[in-house]
Amino acid sequence: MAIDYATDVGKVRLLIPDTDEQALLLSDTQIAAFLSMEGAVKLAAASALEVIASSEALVSKVIKTQDVSTDGAKVAAELRARAAGLRKQVDDGVGDDTVGLDIIDFDPHKGYLGYTPG
Repeated sequence: MAIDYATDVGKVRLLIPDTDEQALLLSDTQIAAFLSMEGAVKLAAASALEVIASSEALVSKVIKTQDVSTDGAKVAAELRARAAGLRKQVDDGVGDDTVGLDIIDFDPHKGYLGYTPG
């Protein structure tokens, strides 16, 4: 099934990036749980990256064989840095994952936005 990047689950996949449809790192249900816990796409992506980083550090560690090597700790550090960057964007109000509050001009005598009730 193709990833629908118009959905919140698809947006999280794009940010983490978990876009190889043949080998997804997280299920839609797992991503939906992050969205439910965090309430915003970028925060859900940050949490997903932190979980993936923890897994990478536990599973990969530092492995060297002949001419190939991996360093799970370095990969995990990069993933955590990306997660921190996403959280900072939300804190700074960048993107569509702000708190969701709009400041409106309200005067109890005039109503909303200068509209005077009849």
